[in-house]
Amino acid sequence: MHQTMTTTSTLEHTVTDDAVTVRGLFKYYPHPDGGTFAAVDGIDIAAHRGEVLGILGPNGAGKTTTLEIIEGLTAADGGSVSVLGLDPFVEPNEVQKRIGIQLQSSAYFEFLRLEELLNLFGDLYPKRLDPVGLLARVGLEDKRKALVGELSGGQAQRFAIVAALVNDPDVVFLDEPTTGLDPQARRNLWDVIDGLSEEGRTVILTTHYMEEAETLADRVAVIDHGRIVDLDTPTSLIDRHGSETNVRFVTDRPTSTADLERLPGVRSAANGPAGHTSHTLDVSATDVAVPALFNWAAQASVSITDLTIHRPTLEDVFLNITGRRLRD
Repeated sequence: MHQTMTTTSTLEHTVTDDAVTVRGLFKYYPHPDGGTFAAVDGIDIAAHRGEVLGILGPNGAGKTTTLEIIEGLTAADGGSVSVLGLDPFVEPNEVQKRIGIQLQSSAYFEFLRLEELLNLFGDLYPKRLDPVGLLARVGLEDKRKALVGELSGGQAQRFAIVAALVNDPDVVFLDEPTTGLDPQARRNLWDVIDGLSEEGRTVILTTHYMEEAETLADRVAVIDHGRIVDLDTPTSLIDRHGSETNVRFVTDRPTSTADLERLPGVRSAANGPAGHTSHTLDVSATDVAVPALFNWAAQASVSITDLTIHRPTLEDVFLNITGRRLRD
């Protein structure tokens, strides 16, 4: 049963800066072997007004359950939720007027056209956005007279985003919004999500695409086993949990790793598969190590080719935090 807890925020931002605030959230489900398990295990999280908050986690980590509780679709077993200063379980109608929800799967009236569906949904709210303008946002303006059943999978996914925006929401929940989309359609939706943030809306986004989270999210929360493992900007998470940055290159003659390890910004050097003419540097500062490398090469009359830089990504962070074992 949902229970409201009065706690003092310890976040850097004040309550007025937060569109969504969650404190001590718990949700239990029956365990197949008896008893219960915590699908959501004491989560504290806040989404600031106007930001894109990404939520990442393996399958079964508790992402969707957490969103459903915040949205008022699933009752919590403990903790408190505030959406725009409202409790979604005490004032559900007021909250629903001001949020937009895109679920992983949606069903619509089969014999209404897209424009008719959006008009129908809009009539349920005190304010609404123009259906044609919404469809144009995701490149579906020419499909406004089509039935949902006539849409491709990618088009149906884009329409689900539009349906979540019809009431001009202040907070938008997107649960894996670009799954199944081709690269062009995905990039189109990235532009849409960027636009929502620029308009001052708060977007809470779950995704399995690490590049998507790294590109779109102001901050990212990594959830595993129902808990927040870490939460920060993508850059800070990468700095904290990412693997080293490597510089790889080929020289026109054998080169000593000892010479390379003496360069500023280089932690270690190793020969690559081509022996003493291919090299990998583990660097602490790319902007220091690479210029030093070229200065050394000029002084030593060494030619460098095929230089590439591999920087850690959010995917490296995700795997380092949650592990590499496949989960169902």
